[in-house]
Amino acid sequence: MASQSGFLVISDITGYTLFLSKSELEHAQEILQTLLELLIDHNRPPLIISRTAGDAVISYALAGVPLQGQTFVELMEDTYVSFRRAIELMVMNNTCQCNACANISGLDLKFFVHHGAFGIQKLGGHDELVGSDVNLLHRLLKNRVVEATGVRAYTLYSDAAIRALGLDGFTASLVPHQESYEHLGAVALWVQDMHPVWLAKQKASLITIPPERVTLEVSTEISLPPHQVWDYLIQPEFQSVIVGSDRQEITHTHNGRVAPGSVYVCYHGKQIIRRTILQWRPFEEMITEDLTPLPTYSVPIGYSLTPTAAGTRITQTFGKGRGPLRLIGDLVIKAMAKQAQVDIEKFRDAVQSDFQSRDGKMT
Repeated sequence: MASQSGFLVISDITGYTLFLSKSELEHAQEILQTLLELLIDHNRPPLIISRTAGDAVISYALAGVPLQGQTFVELMEDTYVSFRRAIELMVMNNTCQCNACANISGLDLKFFVHHGAFGIQKLGGHDELVGSDVNLLHRLLKNRVVEATGVRAYTLYSDAAIRALGLDGFTASLVPHQESYEHLGAVALWVQDMHPVWLAKQKASLITIPPERVTLEVSTEISLPPHQVWDYLIQPEFQSVIVGSDRQEITHTHNGRVAPGSVYVCYHGKQIIRRTILQWRPFEEMITEDLTPLPTYSVPIGYSLTPTAAGTRITQTFGKGRGPLRLIGDLVIKAMAKQAQVDIEKFRDAVQSDFQSRDGKMT
């Protein structure tokens, strides 16, 4: 059994035991099955499901598979938002008076994330993970996070996981914590409160480029799922391909992460264009406001991802510009149609080539 390394994850439904003890078994099982299926669906590549264990899904991601630390964090957050939305819909649409349906709102979700070495054994039709780091992950389920921090729905990152994510500044948004376990000693941990993630999603205003404001639109299909296309889309190296620049840098990150207000600094020869992020909807859409060489002329550009049978369709939408020279600028944008299509296809080819070069499997 060869030793592997990578991320280890447990997605654990909170309140499961109490829910079962106070609920009719038939309806309780139906509710929990629905929620577990949601967790299974959201364990997307490169996460691989090891097995389910009652109220939890255990998964792992091997080192070397292309995925940035920010995208990994956003996968956890996206799963939590989907879980909370499912709970909310169940409560809103509930007409049953049984205890199980009445107790749905007491369920919540926690994640436990560690990075280390492990072995994989085929056992009973699933991948059984073994090793000291696997033992540590399971030990994390027993903790004092709620007592120490008051946070009930959280992602608990080991310090090893934080270092593997490589997000400088990310811990500024987390709560430091420590647990001590027999034979393991003190373990440094970081707590991310997931409730504000859900609240922010609820309050987020939706920015759009309406059809009547579209100047140009191009698209292509990529043989990867949306979250992996997103991971490439937000990287400066691949953003340079899709906008046809020499190179790009990211500035104004927030606690180590790209977010609304962050800026892509785009270099076209001696020209420097600042592209400010207006909307950031992981795995779905990003909209930037791009300054141009034309004085005071800026243009909104959207990048939307739509799942398809073969992967993902990425669409680049150029909106009508702003500024006194907008009429001239919009004509220039329209004249770029052929080159824009070439660039988005170059992006597709670069993404697929890079993914295959890292021994990724097209999914």
